[in-house]
Amino acid sequence: MSLRVVFMGTPDIAATCLTKILEDGFDVVGVYTQPDRPKGRGMKMVCSPVKEVAMSHNIPVFQPESFRDEESVEQLRALKPDVCAVVAYGQLLPQKVLDVPTLGCINIHASLLPAYRGSAPYQWAVLDGLKETGVTAMYLIRKMDAGNIIDTAKTPIGENETAGELLDRLAVLGAGLLSKTLGRLAEGPVESTVQDEEKVTFAPMLDKSMAPIDWTKTAQQVHNHVRGLHPWPVATMELQGKNFKVHATRIVEGSGKPGEILGLTKIGLKIACGEGAVEVISLQAEGGKRMAAPDYFRGHPLEK
Repeated sequence: MSLRVVFMGTPDIAATCLTKILEDGFDVVGVYTQPDRPKGRGMKMVCSPVKEVAMSHNIPVFQPESFRDEESVEQLRALKPDVCAVVAYGQLLPQKVLDVPTLGCINIHASLLPAYRGSAPYQWAVLDGLKETGVTAMYLIRKMDAGNIIDTAKTPIGENETAGELLDRLAVLGAGLLSKTLGRLAEGPVESTVQDEEKVTFAPMLDKSMAPIDWTKTAQQVHNHVRGLHPWPVATMELQGKNFKVHATRIVEGSGKPGEILGLTKIGLKIACGEGAVEVISLQAEGGKRMAAPDYFRGHPLEK
């Protein structure tokens, strides 16, 4: 069976998935993505990474604000999709949309469901110090991230890997899983597994209020905090009356009162935690640029 695929997605991870299924020869008859948005200092209208991929392949692009009006739904029906492939589209799909494709809507989610349902799954995996995560292919239903699981793919999380670095790898992993899942659907009915509701955890949206580092936490927890909030909203600390973004740390030996500066090394600024210590390797002063900590403090000596 040759599938008629409608793809729905917006950011880079979705663009990676769309590129993969196009390379693998799937017939993508239409692409849905979020409307162009103003961005940057000049507030110029910018299209999504998914739209860029679609336009480069001459695929029709649709950008409805929502599917509340019947016209948007009819537009989708006119494409006669066998399946809708959804990756970080940016809005919940109503039942009337889920009912359009004959084989249903499948979604690639950046966690091993039922763990980490929600908008920030890979970030919370890092924040919580997990050693492993992955991606899940599932059927979409009205309840967020609660559909039946078709397949998963796992990957270890590096001890110093940031959420952003992890996402880059999950995008490739998810693209491969999406292509594999579409291939299975093309061959016939695909079995799926109901999620165990007793094992559900949630991954709520991140916000800037989470940024300040709590030095009473263990060194591992502080290190996870810095990794999990990178590249956004980025962990912060206050030092000698100035605010800094903390881009990178490593766990080191040392002890002292939480938040106490233990010294400046060739690698970074050593700071005591509730248990153990970390070195701040890379930071950014308010209004400044990202710098290696030793380079910054050569020009801005620490007070005793």
